[in-house]
Amino acid sequence: MKKYLILFSLALPLSVWAQYLLPNEEILYSFETKTGKKMALVKDKENEYIQYRFGSKDHVEMEFPAEKTKDSWKKFKYRSYMRGGGKQNAGMELNYLTFTNKGYQYQLFRTYYAEDNSYSTGITVTNTKGKETDINGIYKTIKGCMCHLEESGLIEKEDTGL
Repeated sequence: MKKYLILFSLALPLSVWAQYLLPNEEILYSFETKTGKKMALVKDKENEYIQYRFGSKDHVEMEFPAEKTKDSWKKFKYRSYMRGGGKQNAGMELNYLTFTNKGYQYQLFRTYYAEDNSYSTGITVTNTKGKETDINGIYKTIKGCMCHLEESGLIEKEDTGL
């Protein structure tokens, strides 16, 4: 009996994660938030679709877009900026992915600043009146990299304006 309890307890985290990742998918970028939520940006292994998922560890509260089609790639915009040279050159790496759902703009971000060796990740949600709400991520929980979106050729790349 004890053996079965151990096996069940080991399988539980896998079943919880299964809601965020289907067998035909892979993680592009994910992290856990400081409030105990989980964000996962996933794609079909054959690049048939991309989807954002957010919620508690045991329940996906939001999926965008709802339909898993090739057109899903057009609903996201990616931008990045990188300046090398370390601290003396104020080096930085900035990655942003945006989409709009039900009038709200969502911006996933991952940043690094060499000047103070700071890293951050999270989601900025902007409502229709321009009010921003930041959902801070835990940097050490990151899996994947948004940077791979640029090389996929499937997502619109925005000019950073920098």
